[in-house]
Amino acid sequence: MKTKKKSLAVLLVAILLLTSGCGSDNYLKDENGNIITNTETGQSVQKNILCQPQEDSQLYKIYQEHNDQLDVKLEDLPKCNEFNLSSNKYRGLWNSLLVRPIALIVLKLGYLINNFGLSVMIVGLLIRLIMLPLSLKSVRQSASIQKAQPELAKIEKKYANKTDNASMMQKSQEMMLVYQKYKINPVSGCLLALIQIPLFFAFLDAINKVPAIFEGSLFGMQLGMTPWKGINQGQYIYIVLIFLIIATTYISFKNSMNQNNTNDEMMQQMSFMFKFMIISISIASFTLPTAIAFYWIVTNGFAFIQNIIIKRILENENDGHHKIIDIKSRKRK
Repeated sequence: MKTKKKSLAVLLVAILLLTSGCGSDNYLKDENGNIITNTETGQSVQKNILCQPQEDSQLYKIYQEHNDQLDVKLEDLPKCNEFNLSSNKYRGLWNSLLVRPIALIVLKLGYLINNFGLSVMIVGLLIRLIMLPLSLKSVRQSASIQKAQPELAKIEKKYANKTDNASMMQKSQEMMLVYQKYKINPVSGCLLALIQIPLFFAFLDAINKVPAIFEGSLFGMQLGMTPWKGINQGQYIYIVLIFLIIATTYISFKNSMNQNNTNDEMMQQMSFMFKFMIISISIASFTLPTAIAFYWIVTNGFAFIQNIIIKRILENENDGHHKIIDIKSRKRK
C-alpha cells in the first residue's frame, strides 16, 4: 500500500510539473521577470535551444534581442538541419544522454518525411512501444500483488502492535515468503516510473529546444501555435484540438483505472488523481503548443489501445493457467 501511495505521489508531481508552468527558468524573461511569449503564436519562448530558428522568423528576432540570456549564443548554434550530437556546447548527462539524442531523432525523421508534427508523434509512439514490455510486467506485478493482498494484510494485522526488532525481522521474513509465493519483486514495482518519467520529460525538453518543430504545420494548424492564440485569431479548429486533448486524457486514464482491481482506499486516491489530472490538463490544453498537443493526443490514444492489449494478454494467460489446473485435477481423479 505504501508503495502505491508513493507511486501516486510521483505521478501527481509529474502531472503538476507538466501542467503548471513549473520550471520557468527554462524560458526567456523580460526586464520585469515575466516569461516572454511569441506574439504570433502565443508560445512561451524556450531559453536554451539546440539549434537556430529560421532567420526570417519572429522567433529568431526574439532570440537576437535576448541573446545575452542564452548559455550558447544564437550565432554559435547550428542550423536545425545541420544539428548533430556534438554541434553545441551544452553539457551534463541529462542533455547528453537523453535530450540531444531524442532531438536528433525527431529532427532526422522530420526532415526525412518532411513534417515535424508527424515526426513528434511517431517518435512518441516508438518510445511507448519500447516501454510496452515494462508496462506489461508492471501490470502483471500489480495483479500478483492483488492476489497476495489478503495474506499481506493478515501479516500486517498480526504484527500491528509489535515494534521490537525480533518481531520486525519475523514480519519481513513472512512477507518475503508471500512475495516468493506470488513471484513478486518489490523493487521492480518502481522500475517503470524510474524509466518512463525521465524519458517523458526528456522528450518534452527535446521538443521545446528545437525551433524547427514549431515552424512547421500539420492538418492546417501551425505547430508552434497555442489553441488559445489560434481561437483568438478566429481559427476555431483549435477548439477541436482542446476537445481531443481532454477527451483522450479522460478515456485513457479512466480505462487504466477500471483495469486496476484495487481496494476502496486506493480507488479514492485514484479518483482524486483522476479529477486533478483532468482539471490540470483542461487548463493546460489552452496554452500547449500544437506540436505537443498532437503528441499528447496520439500517445493517450495509444495508451488506451495498450491497456486493451495488456488486458487480453492477461486474460489469455489466466485462461491457460486455469486449463492447466483443470487437466492436473482430472489426472489426479
